[in-house]
Amino acid sequence: MRVRIRLFARQREIAGAREVTVELPAFAASPGTPPAGPSTIEDAWAALVVLHPALADGRPYVRFALNGEYAEPETEVGAGDEVACIPPVSGGAGERGAGEIGTGDVGPSVPGPDRILELAPAPLPPDLGRALADRLATPADGAVVIFEGRTRETPGTPAPGEEAEARRHAGRRVEALEYEAFETLAVRVLGEIADAVAARFGVERLAIVHATGEVPLGEISVVIVACAPHRDAAFDAARFAMDETKARAPIWKAERFADGHVWIGQVARTHTPPR
Repeated sequence: MRVRIRLFARQREIAGAREVTVELPAFAASPGTPPAGPSTIEDAWAALVVLHPALADGRPYVRFALNGEYAEPETEVGAGDEVACIPPVSGGAGERGAGEIGTGDVGPSVPGPDRILELAPAPLPPDLGRALADRLATPADGAVVIFEGRTRETPGTPAPGEEAEARRHAGRRVEALEYEAFETLAVRVLGEIADAVAARFGVERLAIVHATGEVPLGEISVVIVACAPHRDAAFDAARFAMDETKARAPIWKAERFADGHVWIGQVARTHTPPR
């Protein structure tokens, strides 16, 4: 049976392809032995590595999705399934654990009266945070927190496997960030994060808008807006939403220098931790 494998960020560059199709048996087995069971995501990864051996060293840092949802390596796969390999996501320092935005016409989104969750092509408008706050806030809200993430000139922590390239650019100025995303899963994860924000902090009015594409130095890459009756809940909700987006959403970040780039990030976390 055929299974389609999607590759992103550093893995895409190593393989030289965004998609690879592999042939798997309906049941995985060693030669001369009875069938061991249905083929799994791990079997699909092994078949991919046969085609692209340079990917093998990255296995400890890879997470997977099956047909647009995070899945464990032992999950069974069937003919025509899509397996996405999720390399380390954008991460970032400080974690604790132009069209109109929010109309659904600039990429996958989860709009609603109390939520604006989407990916949007860069550049994000400089007044986006204020515009989102005006759309979400109600007379009941005594606090509105707006967070903007911007491209800074100093480099971050390289993703596993990018250490040598990071050393080559040590001491140099970051000129831009380049964001890549697995959009369908990213928007699904943003919805789960919004659910967790509502459950933990009682904050229902939330916006998470993340840029894709190139974001030059000093420009906005992500905007979080949290509206609540009281400031503690709004601050906590905004920080939690940002930290979870960086840790869980399949969004990848490359720091661009004058003569190259470095992928930045940490191993993706596939779920929100319990309280």
